[in-house]
Amino acid sequence: MQHIRNFCIIAHIDHGKSTLADRLLEFTHTISERDMQAQVLDDMDLEREKGITIKSHAIQMDYTYKGQKYALNLIDTPGHVDFSYEVSRALAACEGALLLVDATQGIQAQTISNLYLALDNDLEIVPVINKIDMDGAMIPEVTDQMVDLIGCKPEDIILASGKAGIGIEEIMAAIIERIPAPKGNTEAPLQALIFDSVFNSFRGIIAYYRIFNGTLKKGDRVKFIHTDNEYYADEVGILKLGLAPKNEVKAGDVGYIITGIKTAKDVKVGDTLTVVNNPSPDVIHGFEEVKPMVFAGIFPVNTDDFEELRDCMDKLQLNDASLTFEPETSQALGFGFRCGFLGLLHMEIIQERLEREFNQMVITTVPNVSFHAYTTRDKDKMLIVNNPSEMPDPTFIDRIEEPFIRAQVISLPEYIGNIMSLCLGKRGILINQHYLTPTRVELIFEMPLTEIVFDFYDKLKSSTRGYASFDYHPIDYRESDIVKMDILLNTEQVDALSALIHRSRAQDFGRKLCAKLKELLPRQQFLIAIQAAIGSKILARENISAMRKDVTAKCYGGDISRKRKLLEKQKEGKKRMRQIGSVEIPQEAFLAVLKLDE
Repeated sequence: MQHIRNFCIIAHIDHGKSTLADRLLEFTHTISERDMQAQVLDDMDLEREKGITIKSHAIQMDYTYKGQKYALNLIDTPGHVDFSYEVSRALAACEGALLLVDATQGIQAQTISNLYLALDNDLEIVPVINKIDMDGAMIPEVTDQMVDLIGCKPEDIILASGKAGIGIEEIMAAIIERIPAPKGNTEAPLQALIFDSVFNSFRGIIAYYRIFNGTLKKGDRVKFIHTDNEYYADEVGILKLGLAPKNEVKAGDVGYIITGIKTAKDVKVGDTLTVVNNPSPDVIHGFEEVKPMVFAGIFPVNTDDFEELRDCMDKLQLNDASLTFEPETSQALGFGFRCGFLGLLHMEIIQERLEREFNQMVITTVPNVSFHAYTTRDKDKMLIVNNPSEMPDPTFIDRIEEPFIRAQVISLPEYIGNIMSLCLGKRGILINQHYLTPTRVELIFEMPLTEIVFDFYDKLKSSTRGYASFDYHPIDYRESDIVKMDILLNTEQVDALSALIHRSRAQDFGRKLCAKLKELLPRQQFLIAIQAAIGSKILARENISAMRKDVTAKCYGGDISRKRKLLEKQKEGKKRMRQIGSVEIPQEAFLAVLKLDE
């Protein structure tokens, strides 16, 4: 065990984690030149297209240092705030972390929050400044920032470039010398923490674990403590670029197990794995339950596909433990799921993965957050309102509380004005402003989560030319004037387009939504009235005029009364048609709500 090191790479999005991981794999000859490609650990098409890491990836490297062979388990983690749950799980399986900072951008919001996550897990931090070969590199300034942040000595910081391969040898030496070897006893009862799992259609569920105590051998009868199920270990091994089978995996190592489990619910991330004949009395403290930030409904386009969608969601949850879902029904869309996501990007990725990996075409409703409602009948009883249809009747509502977050924005001083006007316009309250360095300012706001669910992050990026970084965490619930805004088509309510919104924003939002729907809904042979309403009060209205069929075309010449008779008949028909005619809402209409320019 003295020759094992478990470490991960943490950084803000786009600071070069995956590129550095590529160089480490190349340097240790873990991957042959033929298999080498950029972002080699990012094996999803989506990750390559967007240039971001979505999943943590574990891989073992062998490296000889001063004549001694070491096994290094690397876990490459995502950098985006929406995938911080992946990071927290990777940290639980490690003893140390490389903290990467881009020399051209300096310390960003996510760098700080990932560092705190690592310190909470008592990890050894190895500071690295990346991209030192770029023209805009500010090495002295970034060194000072890191010394202030971590409290390390300037000589402890390694200067590197993932692209050019500078400083890779120094990083390898620091991993072996500074990061402690895993502690544990190979003779003790087996104790392994499951930190990830994937579904394989041929072999069932493959669980990834980190062994803290004991030894896991092929053919052992194992038990998952949380679900209390027992299985035989058909195959165990370590993680190279693929799966590398072994006869046994010992304490301190990261590996995989195949037991032929087919049901997704039988494996829970954060569970403890032990053997039946000598079970461990203690359960490893796993991970905190995930707290979803954004809620939206996901419905199959064809209602018959509901059961198939449920299977796909189960398989996806195996691979992404931060996705939470429960069944719900909608008048307009039938059966579907109420899903909880960690943010809007997370929601977009889940929708894309359902379409690509499982061929599931789905409709996503307007995202919202959960509110607390109290009624006049029982002022102490709290109702949790996750979507507009759960909102109690307005006449019985005593008060509604909405979730508030503490937002941390780090940017350049010249963009303070833009950030202030954006956050204050979103009902934010400025709590603190201080300079981290002469060219880095940190602004702390308290804001309602409802306001940042839609397009806050995109707006922040555009108003600061991409120079702002943003991180947030929930603080509490506060009383607010929240109302339910309905969209009516010919006086019929479309529950999938309803939204819970602050009263001051309702009229403006209603007008924009009606105007957008007017563009998107196809014309019918009868007039369609689109209305936005709170209760019985109409806030905005748009009309889609009827398509006119020329019924008088066959009358050439003849008495005018013949034409009048046909037009009257048409008028009657349109009136009847409007009463029984239904309006089909295209998929784009649901998505348009997400992309409303304010």
